[in-house]
Order: sequence, then structure tokens, then C-alpha cells
Amino acid sequence: MTDNTQQPAHGPHSASADLPTQYAPAEVEEKLYERWVERGYFEADEESGKDPYAIVIPPPNVTGSLHLGHAFEHTLIDALTRRKRMQGYETLWQPGMDHAGIATQNIVERELAKEGKSRHDLGREAFVERVWRWKAESGGQISGQMRRLGDGVDWSRERFTMDEGLSRAVQTIFKRLYDDELIYRAERIINWCPRCLTAISDIEVEYQDDEGELVSIRYGEGEDSVVVATTRAETMLGDTAVAVHPDDDRYAHLVGRRIALPLTDRSIPVVADEHVDPEFGTGAVKVTPAHDPNDFEIGRRHDLPQQTVMDEHAVITVHGPFQGLDRLEARSAIVAALRAEGRIVAEKRPYTHSVGHCSRCKTTIEPRLSMQWWVKVAPLARAAGDAVRDGRVTIHPKEMESRYFGWVDNLHDWCISRQLWWGHRIPVWYGPGGEVRCVGPDEEPPSGEGWRQETDVLDTWFSSGLWPFSTLGWPERTRSLEKFYPNSVLVTGYDILFFWVARMMMFGLYAMDGTPPFRTVALHGMVRDQFGKKMSKSFGNAVDPLEWMDEYGSDAVRFTLARGANPGVDVPIGEDWVQASRNFANKIWNATRFALLNGATVEGPLPAPEELSAADRWILSRLGAVVSEADAHYDDYQFAKLSDGLFHFAWDEVFDWYVELTKTTFQAGGRPAEVSRRVLGEVLDVVLRLLHPLVPFVTEELWTTLTGRESVVVADWPADSGFRDRAAEEEIAAVRHLVTEVRRFRADQGLQPGQRVPARMDLTATPLAAHEAAMRALLRLQPAGEDFTATASLPIAGATVALDLSGAIDVGAERKRLTKDLAAAEKELKQTTAKLGNDGFLSKAPDHVVVKIRARREAAEADIARITAQLERLPQG
Repeated sequence: MTDNTQQPAHGPHSASADLPTQYAPAEVEEKLYERWVERGYFEADEESGKDPYAIVIPPPNVTGSLHLGHAFEHTLIDALTRRKRMQGYETLWQPGMDHAGIATQNIVERELAKEGKSRHDLGREAFVERVWRWKAESGGQISGQMRRLGDGVDWSRERFTMDEGLSRAVQTIFKRLYDDELIYRAERIINWCPRCLTAISDIEVEYQDDEGELVSIRYGEGEDSVVVATTRAETMLGDTAVAVHPDDDRYAHLVGRRIALPLTDRSIPVVADEHVDPEFGTGAVKVTPAHDPNDFEIGRRHDLPQQTVMDEHAVITVHGPFQGLDRLEARSAIVAALRAEGRIVAEKRPYTHSVGHCSRCKTTIEPRLSMQWWVKVAPLARAAGDAVRDGRVTIHPKEMESRYFGWVDNLHDWCISRQLWWGHRIPVWYGPGGEVRCVGPDEEPPSGEGWRQETDVLDTWFSSGLWPFSTLGWPERTRSLEKFYPNSVLVTGYDILFFWVARMMMFGLYAMDGTPPFRTVALHGMVRDQFGKKMSKSFGNAVDPLEWMDEYGSDAVRFTLARGANPGVDVPIGEDWVQASRNFANKIWNATRFALLNGATVEGPLPAPEELSAADRWILSRLGAVVSEADAHYDDYQFAKLSDGLFHFAWDEVFDWYVELTKTTFQAGGRPAEVSRRVLGEVLDVVLRLLHPLVPFVTEELWTTLTGRESVVVADWPADSGFRDRAAEEEIAAVRHLVTEVRRFRADQGLQPGQRVPARMDLTATPLAAHEAAMRALLRLQPAGEDFTATASLPIAGATVALDLSGAIDVGAERKRLTKDLAAAEKELKQTTAKLGNDGFLSKAPDHVVVKIRARREAAEADIARITAQLERLPQG
């Protein structure tokens, strides 16, 4: 199993001297990472003959810093790529950052505001230059933080969605889509931010429950009137109809007629539309096609006018008393005016409802009719669905497929234009005579008087949708593209399955002749706090992973995140869990240091099976099984099961049992000690390699010290040796059972863990005789002397352990304590039994209360049995 392909970095004879007594992550992590990068371990070679394994990093925003979500996702990707590298694949983890149009522009505009300027004072060209300068000076700090975490990315290939190559890719695909009539310009309802003054995507809208008011307004007079309800009274100025359901008899006489629109000099028609729910509210709805997406569709079906009543700042533009008012000011003023006219039928205040806010500036989003650029997604989305249905792409876990299909099968056309200056400017020119010309990357734009370029830029998701192939040199057919496309797997959160994954699928299939951008989509959940609540600064529960890394080390943060990573399921995390992972890293360190001090070695072949002790054969048998289990969990993206399995094998079986069982062997010396030293070295070598993708820093430091070789980063991934020994596993299981039971008895009798007591062990009828010395050492049992008197006898697994506790404990005090505990347990049993036997109580008590009482009774019964057994085992007298 040992990797012999690397040259020794130092002699193993000095190994133990190379390890400090305590592990200090801060003194190790940075120097190790820089060494890995300098040696080029993470660089991918497109000319190699190795099979490729490629993953792209979900590009973080250039404005961003490492948060727990990043740390979680990066840990999983890094674990996958480190393992594949060790398995001999040509591995590429592609790094890069997104230009983050709105977020970046907002930052620079805030800087300008401090100088008393706006972007308009600079002009477009100077402003964009200013943004590039900000990026060079302040952007991309997350790259350094990724190094802290240990991301094994190929920094030599780092890309940016606004760099020259990716800009060429954006212009190329825009031109192709435009020529194929899959990009068009039209007026539609979009999410508009009155603060950022741009359309924003659905993912940039955050919904929260706001307190507003629901007012019911009477339109028309007498029997020809209709009551409608709204939370946005200001939009009534743009109403162009009232809609009712065609089968609603209450309004049948009004359909096709016109009614007066209050506060205006207009009348509007009553239309019948299937969209209206007759059971909701009054069964009639106001229709504002220019300010509501559902109303827009009703308006299209009935050819209604689209009357815009607000400008881009959400200020009322309709001539009259409300002109110039902000939308919220207008809302109050309009309700007051309607109340004065007796038009308010009902008011509900406060009325809590879900309202969309801009994720950047928190301003309330305004649905707005606007001329924008759109992608016609129907054929692209159909192809994205087919790629999963026909098996070219696998979604993991499989139950997430339905969510994917739910999105791609019902996609609306995608608004790709943004009213910003920072971003990929749309490559369309307008001529003086109304000409429209789309220009590709190798074409000269039209020139001459009257020609002007579109001022809008593209949605950030447009360029990030090209990420799996644009980063590899597309539209050129580069060697990297041939080697690493399609990517092997995409690891990302289920929350952006629609927004990012679907776009990459659509663009990849379109641009790469039907080849999807990845073979597998492995979806993970969101990181939450230890109570399962979403992390947020506003909730006060957000955590900076860098603080935890400073306190506990990067390995501890990584292992905590991986141990909670069940596919597609949210991950709760608390600081105490990070502390436990730090303790695990310390345990690995201390156990390896002990092994080295006792001569553990990886030199030479493993001894022949006949030379191995039962403990040696047991741990090697378990080691092979654990390697096999680890491979299965990795291949199924079961990081939680993987981490938990390695944790318990390393801590429980290797460190707590095998290391302890070999101590007496080492003390005795001779050939058995040599054999166990070699076995211990083998086990540690494999365990450290298995753990390396999850906890790279501590394993690197320990593995290189143990083996004297160059780096575990480029070591061979362990293979299952195939060695299994069921008999040895059963034999050591019996040893562990006996030791555990005697330890439990000692604890029950109040003995201190290190307190030694005389004992006689009768092991003749069992295979445990060979382990007597080790078991005595583990149990702190002295040999029985001439004056030995057994005060307790424990029959366990065919063996008998007799102990002399006289003088070791205060029998009278212990009997008194246990008797008191027994009385309390018996009282609890009596009370719970009485309640459960009371029919009146059972008929009235809630189910969860009854369940709790039953659990208390069962616990009391178990306590009585346990305490009674302890009393029976106490010495008499």
C-alpha cells in the first residue's frame, strides 16, 4: 500500500524529532500552501496522457470575501480534486472571479459619492477605467482567502469574466444567438431597482415579509361597481382594465362594459380572463399591465393599453395632484383621496406580505415595463432538459431532478440587459435610419454620423453561463478545451440550480454542438447555524470563517463542513463542532508523534501474515475495508458519511485501540515489536492519505515526516489491499467488549480511570489469553497477589474477571449513594406508570406529552436495572 514513487526528503530516523509536541496550524498552513503552489502541484497539463478530471470554481464576485458558503463548497471541490490528483488523473480546478456588475458599480459609485461626484461627472469611459483601477487595488481579496482555506486551484489559469478572452467569448455567443434569432429586443415587465437604476435578475431579488396595507377600493357606481383589493394603491393610476373570471355570474353583466376609474377622468373596461381566481377576495382584480407581470400577460391577451405611471426613480409621472411624488408618498396620498371620496370599502393595516427587495441596496423592487434585450429560451431550455433526461448529465442527488425539470420546462424568456456601465456592453449598433446591427468579435462596428452603440451591458449571469468553456479558450478550439471539456462534475448549491446551472447547460449545449458542460451536477445545501436557521448579518448569526481558521486552523473548519455535507441537504454548523474538529486534528498529530517516537516505519514490505499478531491482522483487515468504503462515499458524493467513517476509524480503532494494544508489544521488544511498528506505519500512511483531501495541512506535515517523502499532495491514492481476516476482527471485537465492560464496571463503582486494582483473569476458554497483558494495561489491573480476595466477579464473553475492590472504594458510601438513586428511579417509575394507567389522563393529554411520559418510564426501568446490578456487584460486608 505504501507509495514508493517519491524520493525521500529526509531520513526517517529523525522523523519524531521533526514534530513539535503540539500542532500549531498558524505556523504550518501558509508555508505549506506556498510550497505546493511553487512546486506546481495544482497546475494542469493539457498535453499529458493522463485521463482528465476537471471542475470549475463557481466564480465568486470580485467584490466578495470568503463566507461560510464559499468555504463549504470549496472544501468539497478541493477534496474531490485532491483525491483525483492522487489517483493519477490530470486534474484541473479552474479558478476565477465574476465581475459582479451591479455590486462592483455600486462600490465605485459610493467611493465617488464621498468625493462629491457621480459616474455621470466622469463619463462612461473614465468611470469604467476607475472600476478597473478599483479591481486592481482592492478587488479579489477572496483569492488570498482561498489560499488560506487550502484551495488546490491552478492559479496559472486564473480567469476573470471581463478579461480579453472571456469578452471575446461573450461577443461571439451573443452574435451567434442574435443571428439565430434567439436574442431579441422588446418591452416586457422586469424587476427594476429604483436605487441602482437597472433591471436585475430574479436571483438578485430577496423576498421578505413587510408590513404594508391592503385596501379594498370600489370602482364604478351602484350595481355597475366592482371592488378590488391592492397593496400598491399608487399603481391604480395605470389601471387599464378590471378582470373577472368568465364563469363568475356576479360580474357577467359587466363584462365588455366600461366603468369609471376613481381619481382620474378615464373609464376602463371589464374583461373576462381565466387567470382570475373567483374564490380569492372579491373575484375581481385591477389590471395594471405596465407595473405587474401577471397584469402584463392579461393585457397582452386583451390588447390593453400599457400605461406607465412612474419613472426610473419610482416617482409618479401622471399629470395631476400626485405627479412628482415618490411611490410610497403617492400611496398614502391616493388612499387618503379615495377615502375622502368614500371609495375605500375596507382597510387592513398592518398587512404582512412578501415583498421583493434588491439584494444589493435593499430597495423595494418595482415591476416595470421596459425596453430590454431578451434570450428566447424555449429551444435552449428544451435541450437542457433533454440532456438530463437522456442521461448525458446526471443530477445528484437524483431527487433534485424534479426541481431541475420544474425550472427548465417552464422557463420564461431571459432579460439579459442591464442599465449599467460596468460589464460587457451589448455589441449592437443603431443607425440614423433605424438600422440595427449586431457585431461579432472579428467585425468592424459601423461608423459614420448617427451610428451609436447600445448603452446597456449584459447580465452578469450571461458571461458566467459560458464559464465551463470560455475559461478553456473558446471560441478557439484550444488544446485545453479538447482536454478538459466537458467538465467532470459541477459542485454547486441547489439554490442556484436554476440561475447558474440552467444557463451553463443552455449555453454549453448550444455552443459546443450538443455536448453538455459537465457530466454530473452534484448539489449541496446551504450552511445554516447550529439551530438550522439561515445565517444572516441581520439575524446576528453570521460567521466569518476566517476567524474560525485563525482560532482553530483551516483543517478544523474544512472537516467540520465536510462532516455535515449530506447531498442536497442544508448544513448546520456551530463553533463547538469546529472545536471538536480541532481536537481531531490534535489527536491525529499526537497519535502520529507517539507512533514515530515508538519506531513506526513505512520502510520495507509488510511482514508475512504468519508473523502478524491478531491485532495487526485486525487493523489491516479494517484498513482495507475503510479504503473501499471511502472510495464508495467519494464516488457517491457522500462527504458526511466519508468524514464520519474516517473520523471513527482513525480515532476509535487506530488511535484508541490499535495504538493502545501495541504499547505492550513495543515494551516487550523483539520481532513482534518490529512487525507492529511496520504495521502501525502502514496504517498511519494510509489513514493520512485518506484524510488528506479533507484536512490537507496537518496530513501533509505528518505524512512527509512519517515517510520522509516529498508531499502527500502527489502521493498515490490508497488502494484496497483486499486483505480481510474475519477471525482477527472477531477476536479483537471480543477484547474490546471485555475491556469496555470492565471499564463500565469500574466507572459504576466510582473508581478513578488511573486507579489500579488487583484482578485475576480467567481467559483459558477464550482466544483472549494472548491479549492479557494489553488488557491489564488498558484496564489498570494489577496481578493478583497471595492475599487476593475477589470482591466482584464479572463473567464476560466466556471469560471471567475477578477484582479485589477492598480498600479501593468506600463500599458503605457507594451503597448509600446507589440506594438513594434506586429510590428516586423507583419513585419515577411509580409516577409515570400511574399516569399511563389513568384513562382520563390519556384521553386529554396531547400525543407528544404521552410519548414523553412513556420515554420517562422506560428510562426509569433502565435505571432500576442498572443500579440493581451495580448494588449486586458491590463487595459484601
